[in-house]
Amino acid sequence: MTDAVFDAKARADFAALYPETAGRIHHRLVGHPLFEFDALVRLAQRMRPEDVEQNLADLPIGVDPAALADNGLSVADTIRSIEQCGSWMVLKFVEQDPVYRALLDQVLDELVPLVAPATGPMLKREAFIFVSSPGAVTPFHFDPEHNILLQLRGDKVMTLFPAGDEEVAEGRLHEAFHMGGHRNLPFRDSFLAKGQPFTLAPGEALYVPVKAPHWVKNGDAPSVSFSVTWRSEWSYREADVHGLNHLLRRIGVEPAGPRRFPAQNYTKSIYYRALAKARRIVGGQ
Repeated sequence: MTDAVFDAKARADFAALYPETAGRIHHRLVGHPLFEFDALVRLAQRMRPEDVEQNLADLPIGVDPAALADNGLSVADTIRSIEQCGSWMVLKFVEQDPVYRALLDQVLDELVPLVAPATGPMLKREAFIFVSSPGAVTPFHFDPEHNILLQLRGDKVMTLFPAGDEEVAEGRLHEAFHMGGHRNLPFRDSFLAKGQPFTLAPGEALYVPVKAPHWVKNGDAPSVSFSVTWRSEWSYREADVHGLNHLLRRIGVEPAGPRRFPAQNYTKSIYYRALAKARRIVGGQ
């Protein structure tokens, strides 16, 4: 594909959103052959098994990760029967495949001139492909990356909640995640008033800020979505603060959470990185 994925208006819309405001932009990836079902089957079959996650579709908004169950189908059978099998799946880290890496780079390279002035270089570029049955629910969770979800087939509604809202996701949940915990979050009906639903049709994309909690409900047809993500130094510093706060709580301190962009969280980040480096040195002796 040689045409631009984002036209001038889409790039302007993204620039107005980035990095802290969620919102829609348009893209030109609909109909791309890499997202046809046969191509996705071939991709999944050459991926590492641990990078393919399959789930049953009929899930509550908030679900304990321990309650998630595999659908019992092969990857190929899930994709080929996605209209009837009542499942959703994610192909993780598809940038490990050279063809999909090239597409990821094409998509993100178009945005580098808009991202770099705000948050610096795009770090740790990754991509994920979601294939979902009608009505599938992706439970309430957050992610540590800057993320654009491009809708390619079918439609869905992603409901987003404010990043950094302690009522929706308190500091201990962030800290547990950064210590290796699951991305899923507990959900309460009292959160509903804070959610902002975004309907996505083919050709639409949604920018999701770092750590903005969200859940997704698929529409009445099978869905294919392409998620392109990157980290920034700001996002890593946000994670560092949660790591340090985890340690502080262990000694009885109730720390303040990281401040959102444009605050940079330098001091706590530097201190945490120094502690982490010292631990690695001691552990290596």
